[in-house]
Amino acid sequence: MNKPTILVVEDDAPVRNLMITTLKTHEYKYLTAPTGQEAVMLASSHNPDVVFLDLGLPDMDGIDVIRQIRSWSNMPIIVISARSEDEDKISALDAGADDYLTKPFSVEELLARLRVTIRRLSMMNTDTGADSSVYINGNLKIDFPAGCAFLNGEELKLTPIEFKLLCLLAKNTGKVLTHTYITQNIWGRSWDNDVASLRVFMVTLRKKLEQGPDSPEYIQTHVGIGYRMLRVE
Repeated sequence: MNKPTILVVEDDAPVRNLMITTLKTHEYKYLTAPTGQEAVMLASSHNPDVVFLDLGLPDMDGIDVIRQIRSWSNMPIIVISARSEDEDKISALDAGADDYLTKPFSVEELLARLRVTIRRLSMMNTDTGADSSVYINGNLKIDFPAGCAFLNGEELKLTPIEFKLLCLLAKNTGKVLTHTYITQNIWGRSWDNDVASLRVFMVTLRKKLEQGPDSPEYIQTHVGIGYRMLRVE
């Protein structure tokens, strides 16, 4: 199997060289871009498998790079940034990033995040090729056209909002969805009372999916950020 191509978007030469050396050592193919404009151009012309993206670029903010790429592609984007505040992470995830790694980082963690992303990409491609209208994850099955979901072969009694939430999470399996992203997709807006409502709906949905609040099997909470649908083996 051919190794994926990674687009490294980083203006700091020592950090960029570290990532390039790491990728070369593990026989990954790579492209490099020191600016946001060059990153967007390479992403559109070469269609890399994964993007490593710094947010502090000399010509534009990395968040804008994410938005531009997301306007035409779902290629995985892993942010690698010195910005460590939750609001920075939330902004990047809201814009469409798939993961967020804070500098300074270890080479081992960088490679681990890359492997997870590639596995998720491979599973998504397999699922799409099999049947994009039916979602299966462990004992959970969702028939999107029919508007119904099943757990252990039994139909779940879901409200319309619960079903929309479940579908949104399922279509983004493995990806952290922020409160803002979810409320905008469910209600078309993101006000404080919408986030409060979201928490209530998530409690009722999880009661129908999970054995208990301390045993998350399908939906993982990221405190202060949002939720993620886990891939069940």
